[in-house]
Amino acid sequence: MKEINELILPNDLFYTEAHEWAKTEKNSVKIGITDYAQDQLGDIVFVELPQVGDTFEKGSVFGSLESVKAVSEIYMPVSGKVTAINTALADSPELVNQDPYAAWIIEISPTDLSETDTLMKKDAYLKQLKG
Repeated sequence: MKEINELILPNDLFYTEAHEWAKTEKNSVKIGITDYAQDQLGDIVFVELPQVGDTFEKGSVFGSLESVKAVSEIYMPVSGKVTAINTALADSPELVNQDPYAAWIIEISPTDLSETDTLMKKDAYLKQLKG
């Protein structure tokens, strides 16, 4: 397990209390799990992905990650419609462990981009992790 000061937490992302990250890119948002989440889960062996075209409300479950330790649900940081899924994760779920920020899980077209205002930036997320 990593110490908190060893975690990689990019400055340009938004973070959720449930350890997802969101990166806004023009009219889309990429979503994945944080370095902290992948570290806590251990070796990820399966990723359950939604379908392109599925829509989800902020806070709803859109998939799950199965590791050697547990199964963990993944929650939507913002509402939107799935426009892409990271199909590489079907054959290589360990990519999430190798680089949780390159191994995004889904990309969405957000319903309301202002929902990111309720998410945390790096410093607030780090403060939450420290308790």
